[in-house]
Amino acid sequence: MATSAKLGHNVTGVQMSPKDTKSLLEAVNEIHPDVPGDSKGMMLERTNRAEEAERIGSVPVPGSAKGMLKSTFDMALGKSPELLVDKLGERLAFERSGVRLYDAMIAKAKALETAESDLVQVLQHIRDEEFEHMNMVADAIETLGADPTAQTPCADIVGVKSMGVMQVLTDPRTNISQGINALLTLELEDNAAWELLIELADAGGHPHIAKGFHKAKEQEDDHLIKIKTLLRRDLISQIK
Repeated sequence: MATSAKLGHNVTGVQMSPKDTKSLLEAVNEIHPDVPGDSKGMMLERTNRAEEAERIGSVPVPGSAKGMLKSTFDMALGKSPELLVDKLGERLAFERSGVRLYDAMIAKAKALETAESDLVQVLQHIRDEEFEHMNMVADAIETLGADPTAQTPCADIVGVKSMGVMQVLTDPRTNISQGINALLTLELEDNAAWELLIELADAGGHPHIAKGFHKAKEQEDDHLIKIKTLLRRDLISQIK
């Protein structure tokens, strides 16, 4: 199994060639861009684009009479059902991506030789609970009369964010600790998101949904501990 770090022919640092570094710094002062200006132009352009751009998608209108009635009732009480549906859609997309990410990590763990005999079992356990959470959120969305198959704006953003972690896990050059470290990023966000979702469900007048999510939050607390433990154990075993 590849270790996390190894000395090799890495020439990316400036210390590898002090002479070239000196020439490079001199060129920065002597050679100027063909187009005058600084970062202010880029900032202005981004501001203009942000003002002109449309939103990232929308929360769909409920497709059922039950959903329409529930949505209308919540709006009459001064609540924003579309916000909760959007965040539920985000969590559904996140958990669905989580299942795929853990599948990728399990494949890597099986492919690489590792002394961690329980690694695959731990990863599989977490993966299966992520699948349960996905179904739990889908049921909650249907309870509100919304469509769990719809891609909400926040769900769209989650898909983009997850791409980086997937690239790390499916890169054949990454090792076990690098993959687990990528999963730690995932679990830190997942843990915080469930806590917020429970608060939103309560604030939106859906305590029954919030109550069901407490089990998922407890399991995510456990996931975070397990992933941190796996990462710590793998790295410490290499440094000793």
